[in-house]
Amino acid sequence: MDTLRTVDQLLNQYAESHRNHVNELIHFVCVPVIMWTVLGLLWAAHPALALVAALLALAYYFSLSVPFAVGMCLMAAAMLAILYLLPAAAVLPSALGLFVIAWIFQFIGHKIEGKKPSFFDDLRFLLIGPLFVLGFLYRRLKIAY
Repeated sequence: MDTLRTVDQLLNQYAESHRNHVNELIHFVCVPVIMWTVLGLLWAAHPALALVAALLALAYYFSLSVPFAVGMCLMAAAMLAILYLLPAAAVLPSALGLFVIAWIFQFIGHKIEGKKPSFFDDLRFLLIGPLFVLGFLYRRLKIAY
């Protein structure tokens, strides 16, 4: 009988293609950047879209782990605050440029790893990537998730 929680299973699966130290470092930088850029692209269309997307993702995170959801709430709030403070004309070009650059590095990391990105098998892993990064921080700070 498998006793692992869903969040642990997903993180274990995600970790299978993220074992190379260089790939991990790239992900620790690029995953939060990609998260911000997705919110930024939505914000550029309309700020309410970014807020709704963040709330939907947070609902999913709460279904997996309350401590992770709290951390993701803080991260999403900080990212949305940055978008709010940026001049409106700067949001789209900065989000688009960083989105492209971060994804290039993600694919370089997976080339180094020798494994394809997890989301090619399951789109949920686009939402698990931020938890993988947050999980590393939680383990360092000895915060249970």
